[in-house]
Amino acid sequence: VQLVESGGGLVQAGASLRLSCAASGRTFTMNRMGWFRQAPGKEREFVAAIRRSDGGTYYADSVKGRFTISGDNAKNTVYLQINSLKPEDTAVYYCAVDFANRTPSVWNLRASYDYWGQGTQVTVSS
Repeated sequence: VQLVESGGGLVQAGASLRLSCAASGRTFTMNRMGWFRQAPGKEREFVAAIRRSDGGTYYADSVKGRFTISGDNAKNTVYLQINSLKPEDTAVYYCAVDFANRTPSVWNLRASYDYWGQGTQVTVSS
């Protein structure tokens, strides 16, 4: 599976962005797609995930209310809508995919994902 993220950029605080992640290859067996982010000098952290079968979602507490994950199974694409961007949202945003049907309690774990994209940079100026 190949994952290609897009939609990042340099924006001012308060703006919105929609990130996209397009999957290709062995997509028919994908179970779940997720977004993580990594700020400079910090560990990669979970942002949100969505299960392809029923659209079930799970968010990190830190982004609830401002971030929305959605998917288009026909296009094998997952989106991350980010509203009211803050400087602390500055990071490289990575898309990931998992083929296994796992309990939501582990959706936030990096180890539960099989493939990763190269990331898209989001920079928020104050």
